[in-house]
Amino acid sequence: MAGKNLFDEVSVRCSKMTTRSYSTSFSMGIRFLNSRFRNPIYAVYGFVRFADEIVDTFHEYDKEHLLQKFRKDTYEAIEDKISLNPILNAFQEVVNKYRIPMHLIDTFLDSMEMDLNKNSYDQHGYEKYILGSAEVVGCMCLRVFVEGNDALYNKLEPFAMKLGSAFQKINFLRDINEDVNALGRIYFPGVDMSQFNEATKKQIEKDIEKDFHEGYTGILQLPKDARFGVYVAYVYYYRLFTKIKSLPANKIMNERVRIPNGKKYSLFLSSFVRHSFNLI
Repeated sequence: MAGKNLFDEVSVRCSKMTTRSYSTSFSMGIRFLNSRFRNPIYAVYGFVRFADEIVDTFHEYDKEHLLQKFRKDTYEAIEDKISLNPILNAFQEVVNKYRIPMHLIDTFLDSMEMDLNKNSYDQHGYEKYILGSAEVVGCMCLRVFVEGNDALYNKLEPFAMKLGSAFQKINFLRDINEDVNALGRIYFPGVDMSQFNEATKKQIEKDIEKDFHEGYTGILQLPKDARFGVYVAYVYYYRLFTKIKSLPANKIMNERVRIPNGKKYSLFLSSFVRHSFNLI
């Protein structure tokens, strides 16, 4: 292997390492996809993760400048079909191969910008943030899964958005302590976090349940080679959601809810059995 092929392989490896370093759950789910989908989804995750790290982690640096540069570098990578940033080089290949629309990328980066300045959200801002930070990411992955079948993409796009929305809202509940106390962010609209109680928590959970139901409907219609990997992610997040629902509001306000690795493996094994016997 020589020339750009070697560089492209190194780029994908960087995306894969990024995924495995930042998310054991997501990387496990990718392993259950057909092999031809794994590298493209690693590339999408690497891109999303780097942008998220800029706004969530790099507190000692000029985040606005870094994000603007990241956006500019992303556009150039897609246009030039190469980037010396290996994460962007892997991502641009996926964008160009699977025809991921630029409006999805713009909408995602716009939501990352919101995290630079917004500390609380009204309903419109909340929906806009979820659209960019989660729903369009689901659409990017769907572009990979349908492999150019635009009719299937258009059919499944609403379901992919709902599943992404459910995952993000669960993340908000899981990370509520860090978001509020460390980052000063309140994503849920109209919620006074000093008065966060069981009634408010149940209202949020009811909204998530609806998104989950619609997202699952879409999973059943995915191409077979993609269905199981997405189902595994669904099972993991639904188990996390169930655990969050079982805990009182004051507990999730004070600690991050987790699924132990041993339990994750057990969930994935049971998911494999259900999938093998056509029980999903």
